Amino acid sequence: MSESQTSSSNTELLTQPRLLLVDDEPGIRTAVQTYLQDEGFEVTTAIDGEEGWEKAQQLMPDVIISDVMMPRCDGYALLKRVREDERLGGTPVIFLTAKGMTVDRTQGYQAGVDDYIPKPFDPDELVARVRNVVKRQERLLAEAAKFADADVGQMAKQITEIKSMLTHGDQNKSNSKNDLPNFTPREASVLQLVAEGLMNKEIARQLETSIRNVEKYVSRLFIKTGTSSRTELVRYALENNLVT
Repeated sequence: MSESQTSSSNTELLTQPRLLLVDDEPGIRTAVQTYLQDEGFEVTTAIDGEEGWEKAQQLMPDVIISDVMMPRCDGYALLKRVREDERLGGTPVIFLTAKGMTVDRTQGYQAGVDDYIPKPFDPDELVARVRNVVKRQERLLAEAAKFADADVGQMAKQITEIKSMLTHGDQNKSNSKNDLPNFTPREASVLQLVAEGLMNKEIARQLETSIRNVEKYVSRLFIKTGTSSRTELVRYALENNLVT
């Protein structure tokens, strides 16, 4: 194999989607894992929702494929944990289950599942649906990243101007500590990074969370501080010594 071919192969390996397959049936688990790996996916397995939850936190998979009826922790309980987790909340989840009734599919979608494949299933259909979910997620992240990068230069300039102004002693508007809002540890972390001039995408990367979650925290900071823009938020934080 040539050097260029090796490089190309390594790139594919590094960028292949990471899947977490959760199913308590050994035969199904092995067959699906083998098929997906043959299609180029990196697949980690778990025997039930409890182990799936532990591995999801370690792996941070691109997609979770889970059976519904499992011991200890079923698919719905696993999905609930995923959706409530800051880092995993936006991870696509596909239910793979023997239940095929409309009411069961409806329950899955209402719980926040992204797709629903009843057993028995066509392996090619499973692969197609996984690829579709991965591509949809990539499009969403790309759009969020473009939005987050908007006016980066202008924002950096504004933050520099605010820091310069405050460095020269214009801090006479500081509130007493009793008047300041209470921030959660995560809100305080986001506030610090915003004050350092980082955009949402960079903050998400540093805090190992999603851009959507960062936007949520920034919105909370606006509400708590009575500000309406990142510039005003940074000014407020610096005037009140809330950031270093």
